[in-house]
Amino acid sequence: MDSTVLEAERGAAAIKSQFLTSKEKFHEFLSSGRSSQKNEEDPDGGEPEKKKIRLENEGETAEQEKKKIKMRGQNKSRPHVKPHTYEDKRLCTSIIQERDSVCPYGEKCRFLHDVSEYLSTKAADLGDQCHLFNTLGKCPYGLTCRYAKAHTSADLKNMVNTELYRASAGRENTTNLLDKELQKRLRKKQQRFPGADAFLKSISRAPRPEHNSREQREKHEDQRQKHEEQREQTDEQSKNTEDQTQTNNQRENANIQSKNTEDQRQSVEDPSKNGSDSANRRETQVPPIKTIGPITDADIIKLRPCEKKQVDFRDKLYLAPLTTCGNLPFRRVCKRFGADITCGEMAMCTNLLQGQASEWALLKRHASEDLFGVQLEGCFPDTMTRCAELLNQNIDVDFVDINSGCPIDLVYKKGGGCGLMTRTSKFEQIVRGMNSVLDVPLTVKIRTGVQQNSNIAHKLIPEMKKWGVSLITLHGRSREQRYTKLADWDYINTCAQLAAPVPLFGNGDILSYEDAMKARETGVSGIMVARGALIKPWLFTEIKETRHWDISSTERLDILRDFTHFGLEHWGSDTQGVEKTRNFLLEWLSFLCRYIPVGLLERVPQRINERPPFYMGRDYLETLMASQHVDDWIQISEMLLGPVPKNFSFLPKHKANAYK
Repeated sequence: MDSTVLEAERGAAAIKSQFLTSKEKFHEFLSSGRSSQKNEEDPDGGEPEKKKIRLENEGETAEQEKKKIKMRGQNKSRPHVKPHTYEDKRLCTSIIQERDSVCPYGEKCRFLHDVSEYLSTKAADLGDQCHLFNTLGKCPYGLTCRYAKAHTSADLKNMVNTELYRASAGRENTTNLLDKELQKRLRKKQQRFPGADAFLKSISRAPRPEHNSREQREKHEDQRQKHEEQREQTDEQSKNTEDQTQTNNQRENANIQSKNTEDQRQSVEDPSKNGSDSANRRETQVPPIKTIGPITDADIIKLRPCEKKQVDFRDKLYLAPLTTCGNLPFRRVCKRFGADITCGEMAMCTNLLQGQASEWALLKRHASEDLFGVQLEGCFPDTMTRCAELLNQNIDVDFVDINSGCPIDLVYKKGGGCGLMTRTSKFEQIVRGMNSVLDVPLTVKIRTGVQQNSNIAHKLIPEMKKWGVSLITLHGRSREQRYTKLADWDYINTCAQLAAPVPLFGNGDILSYEDAMKARETGVSGIMVARGALIKPWLFTEIKETRHWDISSTERLDILRDFTHFGLEHWGSDTQGVEKTRNFLLEWLSFLCRYIPVGLLERVPQRINERPPFYMGRDYLETLMASQHVDDWIQISEMLLGPVPKNFSFLPKHKANAYK
């Protein structure tokens, strides 16, 4: 091995020595590959790449260079570039959809109506095959599609594959769309929440402690017990009244029967009185007594209109609700590899109640997601209960999850996420309130605690069982710990035993089928996979087939190609949709680059807390996919979605270099 090649450091994954290399040689190899590709595209050549870079950076001041350095590290407030900024002039929807009617905005419309003018400014097409046209038979984006030449006629009309279009017309692949009328009612605050209002009224009447002191809690508990005793006495009195009524009825019936028997005996002894007595009896006969029936508690406990849906969560693989990366196209990829349960990204309940379209987009469900839930984040019982009732009435889900494990400051400082674990009174009201208005199971996601060495989940779990949760998922780390140490599966096992018979799923550090088998040896009912699915989405297949998959670079590129196709279906094939798909692809590549192929490992399996050192793959593409530099991620995206726009910039969510 060359002297410049360093051996694996502490905390780095063990890779076979013949594949190890240095940082300089690694980037030199990738740069030479890029240069050779550009020379093939441009045989006349041009300026050397190094000279180009010098010329591009030549005008930058020292202050700009300093800003570049500052943008490294954890990117908490990264700039957000909206995808529609990449297109200066946009075509009106009435022209795109080829409507017969005139644009309702007329001269006030801010979009173009001249097709020739639009085409003169439109960016070049990215390819000659449109995925939407090949799948649906008609591309809904028409001339604005970045693959428009695949379905545009000579007279600039959008072509239709009639046979394929008819076959896909009645098929609804995506559900849980935001209705415009509902959005209007939410924005004008005209939406009614009768179930939530009834619950909130009941908790406002109930005696509650002003402070969380021990004395106040004991006082509150005494009041609750007195209320229960009064209710039991009322039930006992009702039962005694019913018994007394039945006894009186039986006594009166017995007297009547005795009298009738005596009359019959006398009529037999004196037949002459039979006729007159019969007539008198008909006149004086007592009508049958009507009983009031059993006393019910329907006036005390309101009967539910339908039973709560039952879901069997046990022994299933659960793809965690991942913010940013857990979008619908990514979930479709994981479903193909064997994920059983999927959940939408965390949605803020206040934004949903305001009718924000961007927040409602997080609730969309694909037809392939057979067991699907949504995750809500909130701090207070009023907003969370109203939001639960809103979703129960308007979308189709199998369960609703409360995010009480989110560690980010923005959520925690408002009392949401992990903050709910320390606000047990509000937490209980949220769970009970949402349960009262939902017809589907309510689940909760928590962490071990807030402080690093102070676990509190084991205290909360017995209470949550009383509150009526259907599933608990426990991430084996605290809020302060984040990802600095391994998940505590011994503690997860303890909590699983406390949770029984309520199922508890464990979450943390699952990156191979061996990790999953060890996790199943604990008392958990199932496994939740988060970062492991981002690093290698085929992990679900490995777990179900109990094998290590030495997947090739071309197979991994095919997975990325599927993701881009799903992204174009979900976000669109126009410039805005293409760049949105590219943005989420780059977010995902920041995790995918951490994967080390099985054939290169000195010790199998790879550990999630081990850092991949610089290594050469078995081909150029495998080496390119191992790069943690954003420029190389951009190159991978250009293989699938064409060149980036001139003003393109990307700053990854997690630690990496920026592209501008």
